Amino acid sequence: MVSKILVVDDALTDRTLVGGLLTRSIDCRVLEAEHGEAALAQIEKHHPDLVLTDLDMPGLNGLDLVAAVKEDHPRIPVVLMTAKGSEDTAAQALLRGAASYVPKRRMAEDLIPTVERVLAASRGNHAQARLMHSLTHGECEFTLSNDPGLAQSLVSYLLQMLRCLPLGDETERLRVGIALDEALSNALYHGNLEVDSPADREELSKADELVRQRRLNAPYRDRRIHVLAKVSRSEAVFVVRDEGPGFDPQLHPSVDADIAERTSGRGLRLMHAVMDEVSFNETGNEVTLIKRCVQPEVCDESDQDDDESCSIPRP
Repeated sequence: MVSKILVVDDALTDRTLVGGLLTRSIDCRVLEAEHGEAALAQIEKHHPDLVLTDLDMPGLNGLDLVAAVKEDHPRIPVVLMTAKGSEDTAAQALLRGAASYVPKRRMAEDLIPTVERVLAASRGNHAQARLMHSLTHGECEFTLSNDPGLAQSLVSYLLQMLRCLPLGDETERLRVGIALDEALSNALYHGNLEVDSPADREELSKADELVRQRRLNAPYRDRRIHVLAKVSRSEAVFVVRDEGPGFDPQLHPSVDADIAERTSGRGLRLMHAVMDEVSFNETGNEVTLIKRCVQPEVCDESDQDDDESCSIPRP
């Protein structure tokens, strides 16, 4: 299915660059808007699957656009394109509901993986959605090989379970899925395979080759990812453990530090921005993520929609 992606930037050169990267790698239709007000008009007319927006624009800026889309179009995820010096604003946008972000200086390396991740999280099996709204409690455990496809399938499955948890809107459910995807990716690449985040396109090629080698060679190929998920009407708890050497999470920045300019720890910042609690074991190879409902009431059947997560019950 062709995805519709809206690119919002006041610079024509940047819109052209982003549009070219998207159409060369993804089966998509690219829409454009030069500022926030034009973006809202495009959203009303075309209902895109994803919005990519710059932060610094005249009039309605990227931060205001994130808030407006979350309020009026909660099913449409928004991804930020951040420039140098916009770290604090990017952190605010993540906390206010942005799905993810891409530093402009790393557009060539990070844009497509980020967009694919967000689009994958936003897709779901509508046939199962209504059933999952009726879930009262679910607990499951998985042991995964170092297969990115398996990890993505697990995220999709857990996102369906999350439909029973009142999170306020669909965007928040998708953000939880993206945080889970980050946790699984960290466990796979940085934990089990011990591959560092690449700094540029040249290092990206080397890292991809190293991933291919280590998925075939001992001891890396024999390591597994262990996932425990507990979902109820009040909260969701996810525990992700890898079999790598671990790391010191205190060495990585929090959500409000160097957010747009550092690759290392970006997944951790996203997790902290979305989840209510994020904690690690002493070794650093196990992370526990907790997301609580927006209020303790559960959803009535009349409040359910086939493709929408449980929202705040209406009076």
